[in-house]
Amino acid sequence: MTATTADVWLPFPAEEIDGLPETLNYLFWDGGTDYPGNPADCAYYVVPYMKGPEIAQRPLAAMSGVQVVQTLSAGIDHVEPGLPLLPSGVRLCNAKGVHEASTAELTLALILASLRGFPGFVQGQDKEEWRSGFYPALADKSVLIVGYGSIGSAIEDRLAPFECARVARVARSARTTARGLVHALDDLPALLPEADVVILSTPLNASTQGLVGADFLAAMRDGALLVNVARGGVVDTKALLSELESGRLRAALDVTDPEPLPPGHPLWHAPNVLITPHVGGSTSAFEPRAKRLLAEQLTRFAAGEPVRNVVATTG
Repeated sequence: MTATTADVWLPFPAEEIDGLPETLNYLFWDGGTDYPGNPADCAYYVVPYMKGPEIAQRPLAAMSGVQVVQTLSAGIDHVEPGLPLLPSGVRLCNAKGVHEASTAELTLALILASLRGFPGFVQGQDKEEWRSGFYPALADKSVLIVGYGSIGSAIEDRLAPFECARVARVARSARTTARGLVHALDDLPALLPEADVVILSTPLNASTQGLVGADFLAAMRDGALLVNVARGGVVDTKALLSELESGRLRAALDVTDPEPLPPGHPLWHAPNVLITPHVGGSTSAFEPRAKRLLAEQLTRFAAGEPVRNVVATTG
């Protein structure tokens, strides 16, 4: 099977995507019970967006001819467990460039809403109560971004006008950027006590699973705000609940563990927490960026050129 005769499974109808090469055979599948064709004939599989790991991985074992698996998310943790089902040499690509704007917007919204007391204002409006007073500002705060990839960088872009006292950056390994030093994860114990706001934008993998546990949280200064726009599994929920219930820390969470957060879970009603239902990338900015990415990737694939955003290759 050559690229120019290959089946491509798309979660959007092909006619809705401008710029797709005409030499490929496009089949629409967005996670429904019935497959649009024989999975063995699929050469390029675009994973349905936000449909969960069961749907994402369901066809993988039968995709004996697949060459590229493309997520429409920045994270790949919902697909990664299924990679051993694939033949050798399959490239897994993520959606770098699609979610930076939306996720960075939400991050700033969570920070500002939490600091300025918006949850209390909404409750006050429901009760017709005028809850005036003084609230913390983002100005003059020290911010720490844990996970300084493209999303972390986009978050710093949007922090720039807010007159923060300092923005520190942490990634898996140290490096220097145009903005300055990016610290390694090993530097966290020294950086956490200095931060008023700690933003999590790291991928979920073996090194970050449970990264934010009791020791991490204990190192944060009293009254600090933890903002998680990464994955719920990066944070130890039990340890976070302990800090929230003590009143020592605050949190703003777009992701949780477990997720979706079930009815009756104590995190719903913990003090000092703002929860949004994993909507960092689910905005009007998603589809146009996702479709541009697919058109570019599939044009390269049809021409036999290297696809971009390769984050893993099966062995």
